[in-house]
Amino acid sequence: MSDRILLTGLRARGTHGVYEFERASGQDFVVDVALEMDLAPAAASDNVIETVHYGELADALVEVIAGPPVDLIETLADRLIAVCLRDRRVEAATVTVHKPQAPIAHSFADVAVTLRRERTDD
Repeated sequence: MSDRILLTGLRARGTHGVYEFERASGQDFVVDVALEMDLAPAAASDNVIETVHYGELADALVEVIAGPPVDLIETLADRLIAVCLRDRRVEAATVTVHKPQAPIAHSFADVAVTLRRERTDD
């Protein structure tokens, strides 16, 4: 599928991390999402009901980021990709979770995990 909806740079505060101080103080997480789906029906109808409403998607993703903590951003990414695949029209999704304030003792620009999943059920 060559049609995609992109939502990039979604920022929300979460308390994810292995260390207790990460959970106590929290930190910002930045999420990028790509949804692969047929956008022809939405283009033809010019009706938001024919596509994924990216505002509602952002709300659902922020709810997960701000929700119950997990140790790993791999787990967070997996939870976020499950949200993306709730809409049965989405054929595949890619989610990148950035943790720019990760507890690393060296100068770095970013730490990120990217997952891609295709719909396996019909």
